[in-house]
Amino acid sequence: MAIHPIDFRYGTLEMKRVWEEETKLQKMLEVEAALAMAEAELEMIPMEAAVEINKKKSTEFVKLERVKEIESVTKHDVVSVVKAFAEQCEGNAGEYIHFGSTSNDIIDTAQSLQFKDACDIILEKLKTLRSELLKKAEGHKNTVCIGRTHGQHAVPTTYGMKFALWATEIQRHVERLETCKKRLCVSMITGAVGTMAAIGENGILVHNRVGEILELTPVLISNQVVQRDRHGEFMSILALIAQTLNKIGITVRSMQRSEIKELEEEFDASKQTGSSTMPHKRNPITFEQICGLSRIVKANALAEFDNIPLWEERDLTNSSSERCLFPESCVIIDHILNLSIKGMRKLTVNIENVNKNLELTKGLIMAERVMMFLANSGMGRQTGHETVRRCAMKAHDEGRHLKEVLLEEPEIMKYVSVAEIEKMFDYTTYIGLAPEIVENVIIESKNWK
Repeated sequence: MAIHPIDFRYGTLEMKRVWEEETKLQKMLEVEAALAMAEAELEMIPMEAAVEINKKKSTEFVKLERVKEIESVTKHDVVSVVKAFAEQCEGNAGEYIHFGSTSNDIIDTAQSLQFKDACDIILEKLKTLRSELLKKAEGHKNTVCIGRTHGQHAVPTTYGMKFALWATEIQRHVERLETCKKRLCVSMITGAVGTMAAIGENGILVHNRVGEILELTPVLISNQVVQRDRHGEFMSILALIAQTLNKIGITVRSMQRSEIKELEEEFDASKQTGSSTMPHKRNPITFEQICGLSRIVKANALAEFDNIPLWEERDLTNSSSERCLFPESCVIIDHILNLSIKGMRKLTVNIENVNKNLELTKGLIMAERVMMFLANSGMGRQTGHETVRRCAMKAHDEGRHLKEVLLEEPEIMKYVSVAEIEKMFDYTTYIGLAPEIVENVIIESKNWK
């Protein structure tokens, strides 16, 4: 019976397969087989035993059901894998499985193989989202809209700026995850408390060779576990990605408010239902789900931080929590990346409402432009600011257009003509270098990998 929503509601099969029990078992078998081969190459165990072990390193032979059956008796997950693996090996090859290693050598190294696959999936989705944002930035490079600070109308900007800003943030996440992946996906065959005593004088050679076979970087030093600062960094990056998606989602949801309605996510009016009681509703459910699930990823990062300070050489407090934290965070981040990609592809910019909202404050958004014109015309910046501020407050309180109030102000009309005042209230000509800035992002993106 399914309990957790990622079992039946959230996530892709692709990411779920990375973290399912059978995949974990398969990765553990691969690590045990790599260990046996490394030791056989160094003549520590018979080569024929290593060959047999490698021949049976598959869940085709070592069944998850049998591992669980053994674990119900042994109460130890790795011992159960070793015993089930040994049962499938002919002759005495099974005697050489897990030779000189300890449980976390296998668990942490196998987990690195899972992280490697998970990172590849996440990176691919990040790059796809980045591409969708860049397309939107290019398409709306010159779409003038109101900029908002503190939730209040500020000065004009463009929707291209918004999309380009998000694209560059996603690119930073790509760079973070790619560098983190090198630190996260590491191998470890160092034995109890990390000294390699059970392996003996060939310990470092075995340790390094296992890394080569599995295409993982061997840790330089451990104390029986791969140090959890690596995992904390990974979870922090997932939390950062989640918060960026949260930020995008908040903006889309805010701009989809009925009284603003500049943006709208996909809604199939022919059959989609927005409410069980209000037939008219068109709710931003895609981006609401992104925002809601992002909170779990953020919270999980904090939980992983508590796994960094384990007792002395190790304890087991990280193990139980990480069984939940890693799969859950990876599945959820993959899910909300998928939603973000789909949501961005289908996102509509309502130009009519964008233009209507530019006019909402009756020209107050041009106050800065007038102030700077006066400052450049000889009035002085501070005097200009105070003079325009008084006019803006008067226009606001009287519900009049700022242009009308400015034309009545003798101190202002000494420095500006009526024609110049008229010209200053063309919002499309006060977006600074926004199109050029967006174009620079698009040009720079050609160098992104």
